[in-house]
Amino acid sequence: MSRRSALRSLAGCGALVAGVAACSGSGDQAVGPSTATAGLRLGAEWEPQARTFMCWPTSDIWGGQAGAVQGDIAALARTIGGYQPVVMMARPELADAAQRACGDDVEVVPIPADDLWARDTVPVFVERNRSLAGVDLNFNGWGGKQEPHDQDARVARAVLAKYEIPRVATWLVSEGGALETDGQGTLLVTESSLVNRNRNPGKTRQQIEDELKRTLGVTKVIWFAGVAGKDITDAHIDCLVRFTAPGVVLLDRPAPGAEPDVWSRASAQAKQVLADATDARGRKLKVIELPQPDPDKITGRGEEFLSSYANFSIANKVVLLPRFGDAAADDHARQILAEQYPGREIRQLRIDNIAAGGGGIHCATHDQPRAATG
Repeated sequence: MSRRSALRSLAGCGALVAGVAACSGSGDQAVGPSTATAGLRLGAEWEPQARTFMCWPTSDIWGGQAGAVQGDIAALARTIGGYQPVVMMARPELADAAQRACGDDVEVVPIPADDLWARDTVPVFVERNRSLAGVDLNFNGWGGKQEPHDQDARVARAVLAKYEIPRVATWLVSEGGALETDGQGTLLVTESSLVNRNRNPGKTRQQIEDELKRTLGVTKVIWFAGVAGKDITDAHIDCLVRFTAPGVVLLDRPAPGAEPDVWSRASAQAKQVLADATDARGRKLKVIELPQPDPDKITGRGEEFLSSYANFSIANKVVLLPRFGDAAADDHARQILAEQYPGREIRQLRIDNIAAGGGGIHCATHDQPRAATG
């Protein structure tokens, strides 16, 4: 697995102290750490959303595969656009082509990006006193594994500036795909992607946990070992364990009969952690296994191909789920998601070109919650 303008000036969004800072044309407006933490809440993905952010892929990263990947991204954007607003960030010179591909239900904005993984580059949105703020996680190319990433590193500030959303500053280096919450104070993370010198050198797990609590408003962090150094993300949680409701999680599991490897061992370790864990409100967790498809039956190929159904995404009234070509496994995953999200439509999409780059639907989308100012 791997991850491969009309904006106001960002000159006023320079060095910020820890806390919430309003990125606006009038300059920074910093708030101290204790005040910044008060009233913060990281909501769950199934809560009402204002829009979905996505990024238009370029040939700089994807080379000759760019056209096929753009086709997958456009189809995904059009699907989500039938349920809620979609903002597609694109380099200015590619904006017209992106608009033609995505159609009228998608708003294309000239915010440059290096790659398509909006989950990791867009700020993590939190609620504060019934309004919205965005945590800038200081994206550094997944620990410096991908170049270029200079434009991706500026996406968070650009989004916050354009939509006039206050910025929560932090020393923490991470990505949105590394975080999973129930919206009630519980956060799931992998140690491999956070307690790692390629992102947070010299920081202990406890220091990182304290900062997660301070910036996100969570009160309980459940840690999984993950896998370091085998993919560009160092094993993000959004391909391993996902909440579907408070107290209920889906666990990515290898296909029946699959040979053991580092990923199946990480899944087994996660299963053990979940068996013993309680959430922020003291509840034991119900674990529902979500098996991967048979690798011999899927339509996609490649060493980095991500065939995890756990990398699904949620929008208003719909769940977006990959279809990999193993009919029985695809149907089984659909049934599981339908049971977990009654009343939502389950839309399965073929994303072989995206998945060949080591990501999925969740990696390619980033939801903005609907708040008082959203």
